[in-house]
This record gives sequence, structure tokens and C-alpha cells, in this order.
Amino acid sequence: MRVHLCAVGRLRAGPEKTLIDDYLARFDRTGRALGLGPARVIEVEDRKGGGAAAEAALLRRAIPQGALICTLDERGALLSSPDFAARLAGWRDAGQGDLALLIGGADGIEAGLRAEAGFSLSFGPMVWPHLLARVMLAEQLYRAATILAGGPYHRA
Repeated sequence: MRVHLCAVGRLRAGPEKTLIDDYLARFDRTGRALGLGPARVIEVEDRKGGGAAAEAALLRRAIPQGALICTLDERGALLSSPDFAARLAGWRDAGQGDLALLIGGADGIEAGLRAEAGFSLSFGPMVWPHLLARVMLAEQLYRAATILAGGPYHRA
């Protein structure tokens, strides 16, 4: 199952990008044997300032056809890391070829696009900066792959 991190905004070189690249490379290596990956980041940017609706249009174009849409949203489901890993495995086992994980802009994800999602995930009731949300998502993907592989990374 290919994983697409579709995010509003461009990430410049820096520690966040380094962390994301590292975790996604680890995910790709660990997930390959599990039928997970590769993971890629698709960045969209609303240069005209159209707000959440314009960002939603850009995100819709970034989503591969047939992909399961999963939004990151404070109203989404709170999952433990093992539960997230199980959900990824379930989608993979059901034959889902592509998973699009959406991270919205400063105003979040437009309501219509949220309604199109097959799942919504929350990192808690706090709102996180978009750069950190990307890092946390990349890390959780890697953690999920290690859980499914039976590796020692996740200790719970």
C-alpha cells in the first residue's frame, strides 16, 4: 500500500525536513517486506490566499485516484500506536492500494473534504504546528511498520 502525505505548505530545508525524510526512509525500508510503502510527500500551496476551500481543491488534485483519504484533524479518532498499526494493516489487507494522509493549512481541512475522508485521525485535542504534525505522522508510520514487523522500536 503506497502512502501519500498530502500537505498544505512547502517545507524548507531544516531539522523538521531532516526528521521527516529520515522517518519516511525508515518506513520504506521496514514496510517494504510488509506491503507498506513507499511513502512520498506531496506539497500544495495556495499562492492566491483562497483559504481552506482553495487548499481543499489543491489537496483533492494531489490525492491519487482510488486512494483512501485519511485526514489529520483535531476532531478525528484518537488511536494508540498499535491501533494505528493495525488500521494500516487492515487497509492493506483489504486491498487498498493507496492511502492519502491529508494535513491542512492554518485553518485546517475544509468541511467538504473532511466529509469525503474514509477516516480521520487526531494527535489529540491540541492543535499542532503543521511542520510538527508532519514529523509526528512520519514517525508514527515508521513506528507502525516496526510494530507490524515485530521490531524492538516500539516498547509498550
